[in-house]
Amino acid sequence: MKKAIKWILWIALGIGLVFFPIVFGIYYTNFFVSVAIMAVFAQSINIELGYTRLLNFGHAMFFGMGGYGTALALQHIPWMSLLGAVLCGMFLAALMALVFCPLIVRVSGMAFAMLHVAFNSLLFMLALKLRDITGGEDGLGGFPIPPFNFPGIISINMKSPFNFYYFAVAILAISLWLMWYFTKTPFGQVMLGIRDNPKRVDYLGFKVPESKGLVYIVGGAFAGVAGSIYALFQNLISVDAIGPVNSFLPVLMSLVGGIGTFLGPIIGSAFFQVVEELARHFTDRVELVMGLTLVIVILFAPMGFMGVYRDLKVRWGKPPSLPKI
Repeated sequence: MKKAIKWILWIALGIGLVFFPIVFGIYYTNFFVSVAIMAVFAQSINIELGYTRLLNFGHAMFFGMGGYGTALALQHIPWMSLLGAVLCGMFLAALMALVFCPLIVRVSGMAFAMLHVAFNSLLFMLALKLRDITGGEDGLGGFPIPPFNFPGIISINMKSPFNFYYFAVAILAISLWLMWYFTKTPFGQVMLGIRDNPKRVDYLGFKVPESKGLVYIVGGAFAGVAGSIYALFQNLISVDAIGPVNSFLPVLMSLVGGIGTFLGPIIGSAFFQVVEELARHFTDRVELVMGLTLVIVILFAPMGFMGVYRDLKVRWGKPPSLPKI
């Protein structure tokens, strides 16, 4: 029965995603794409922080690398396909994580976090100074967005917002599923072991630095996917994508939703986007509203929304039955 209910819910979700732009129109469709992008971005750092306790305050550099990689590929390679451009952004983000791996896996805790602040600041300044490549403060915009081709079958125009919605949601949904599957593999248990007791994991024979490096590369790669879709969605990528605010944002989304849970970052990203959108309708002090909202949530729900859900489930759930004698 539980499996049947799960399948019914998944089918209902799929149908809802298919008919969402038809029912709600272009405004809410674009808003939903923004939420989905930030959900993948927040989830990519959650598998580092929530599952492996790798506190990364420079995660935006992978997001920006994915966006710049996609934009540069479409700008300078005439035959580049749309899916190929997304893979370029993902590959460059993963490659940058691979380059940093030999250094970052040897530190942990606050040293790990501060090292990424330094790396992120360095890349931010490089993006500003290398105007011939990155466009400087103006960024890269107006790059061509090719149609999505099925060779010999059909060519879908991606300049249509509705067509792009289906492409973006498909890529982002696959990314979320892959990250979920990654946490459910036996290696996912190793990640939890590293988070809770790395010395015991090492004693059991697992290589802790190499395992951290793999998690780090996977998180960077999917942050690159989010940055790539963001660049295509906005048709623009600028240094703001690598800015310090964009590095702290996915961490805050994960904390608000529930760090260490898979649904938490998704809920947190939706919450942040809704609050920001509502604040823009009533005031120009959006940052003040976001800050006050964050303070209230942390004060009354320090474990995030998923923590509140667990507490309510324990309080109102069915108590465990006593064993029969």
